[in-house]
Amino acid sequence: MADHHAALIYTMVLVSAADREMTDAEMQTIGDTVKHLPIFSDYDLSQLTHTAQECAVLLNQDDGFERVMEMVITALPGKLAETCYALACDVAAADGKVSQEELQILAAIRQRLQVGRLPAAAIERGARARYTTL
Repeated sequence: MADHHAALIYTMVLVSAADREMTDAEMQTIGDTVKHLPIFSDYDLSQLTHTAQECAVLLNQDDGFERVMEMVITALPGKLAETCYALACDVAAADGKVSQEELQILAAIRQRLQVGRLPAAAIERGARARYTTL
């Protein structure tokens, strides 16, 4: 059974893998997020690779996306829904381009986590602002 840490990591991996191209920038963002955000302060950082690999294995199974999302929804406390969506948006924005596949995954995550349109728009704009380059 996944915990809230795994749920957040699974969501970030889901977005990174959406277009079948997990970029260095996306992987760096996942690592930095887990290292620095307070929600991960009690997470064993040495487990990050293992947790990400577990998610990849699940995604490669039949109905992988559905299985991962069910695990995320089950393990994630409701008060972390917006946090989860924000982390997903950060990963999508990390490499400077958001693919159509990533947009579809983000929409599915937002709907499944029941993040409202207004909060989602604010989260998306914040991610875009953080990852904009010249």
